Amino acid sequence: MGLFNKIFSGSSEPKEEKVLPWIALTNVAQLEDIKAKSKTKTQVIFKHSTRCGISRMVMKQFVSGYNLTESDLDLYYLDLLNYRDVSNETGYKFQVMHESPQLLVIKNGVVVAHESHGAINSMNLEQFV
Repeated sequence: MGLFNKIFSGSSEPKEEKVLPWIALTNVAQLEDIKAKSKTKTQVIFKHSTRCGISRMVMKQFVSGYNLTESDLDLYYLDLLNYRDVSNETGYKFQVMHESPQLLVIKNGVVVAHESHGAINSMNLEQFV
């Protein structure tokens, strides 16, 4: 069975998983901090549904294509199923209708760009740094 697995399951070498500098967005109070910080540094929120296959696929593509550093912007991860109140307040505070997955770019206290689903990976975040 070992030969069969080697032939059909690809390399047996462990893949190095890319880890982004996520900041967990877990409470409503953080939204005021994000708004304040956005006056000096771009803030980005990735709203993710852990039960959605499309959200999982978009997240995987986003992580794979991400090439910025912690000094470029702050990157927040919002698990909207576990933190529904934070997700709802994010929409109210930044005047963006809820979608999932969704990426919000915040500068000077307001959302300057947002996308959802596959369009997330078409965004050029470098233009907001």
